[in-house]
Amino acid sequence: MMPKPPHPRPATLWWSTATLTTLLVLLTGCRASGGGAAPSPPATPAPENEGLSPTEQEELLHLARETIQTYLQERRIPPYQTDNPHFLQDGGAFVTLKKEGDLRGCIGYIWSEEPIYETIQRAAVAAAVQDPRFPPVTLSELPGLTVEISLLSPLKRVEDPNDIVVGKHGLLIRRGYYQGLLLPQVALEQGWDREQFLRGVCRKAGLSPDAWKDPTGELYFFTAEVFGEEE
Repeated sequence: MMPKPPHPRPATLWWSTATLTTLLVLLTGCRASGGGAAPSPPATPAPENEGLSPTEQEELLHLARETIQTYLQERRIPPYQTDNPHFLQDGGAFVTLKKEGDLRGCIGYIWSEEPIYETIQRAAVAAAVQDPRFPPVTLSELPGLTVEISLLSPLKRVEDPNDIVVGKHGLLIRRGYYQGLLLPQVALEQGWDREQFLRGVCRKAGLSPDAWKDPTGELYFFTAEVFGEEE
């Protein structure tokens, strides 16, 4: 996909723009349960991004934090302008918030038609105020939180579970109206092996722990470029 030409994005009210007509498959990504039908991944996903430089990672982390702060203060997403082609590509992204090392919010999009910077902005606000597992983040609490971003590769169908590499791959399972996703870092944080990771993503989807063996379900894996603020 050719990068979009640089153009300013006007300040936008959250509730007028965070629609699933342009951003698909909003999910919590760190140890949660849930159901609900969602669109399938695109048949021809965007190519994987090249790795970002440390400067680019720092800029996106700053953007995520600034977006949360502006939203908490003014209930709007701040404008952002860039001509960086990495930031103008579409793709999935998750934003994770932690407080003293503990999870405080984690929400993102498996895939989006919007530029990745815009997906990060929306995921950042959602992680702060829409994660159903936690109360909304307050403005006074924000300085004590750290921000982590995960940029997702396109999904690939799992043909052989032995191909899943713990610490490298994240998992998405879908069966009927149930689905669940776990980011690659979750398995490492929990000390899980491959079997435990598979059972964990099933539980997250609200399915039985062995649902990944059910041939009527769909199991995908993906990689992620993960970077965050220092605690």
